[in-house]
Amino acid sequence: MAQRIAGRIGLGKILISASAVIAGAGPYIADWNETHIHNPNWPPHAKFHNAHTMSLGAGLAGAALLHLWRPADSPAAAKVALDSGAVSAALYWVTQISALAYPGSRAVDPPGKQIFPQAVAALPSLALVGWGYALERRRLRDQDARRRVASAWPS
Repeated sequence: MAQRIAGRIGLGKILISASAVIAGAGPYIADWNETHIHNPNWPPHAKFHNAHTMSLGAGLAGAALLHLWRPADSPAAAKVALDSGAVSAALYWVTQISALAYPGSRAVDPPGKQIFPQAVAALPSLALVGWGYALERRRLRDQDARRRVASAWPS
């Protein structure tokens, strides 16, 4: 039977999870209103894209949390799970920022003057993923080193 890789709950996983939860819930908080999904002036296809974005945030959040918190049976599996969880948590924010590079794309509709109001959530959330990833990789590395030292000592 494979041994589970256990240990204390790392701050890194908590930080990445916070970013994922923001990506999953944030679009519903920001867009489930009369200015977006319930906007009678929006054509159905615009609402489709808005709904797609909201669902994508929820799906990526679920994937991130699944990868981050499922049990791992080896140090290598724990690292792969962390990598997958961090990428899933970051993708919503990276794709949101990249949308600004498309021709004619703007973060707000006229008459709005703001350039990228979503940066208030996107940039700190990406920072949480990066910081959390670095902390968790260090925790896993240290945990693996302690395990190797312990297994080198005779019983």
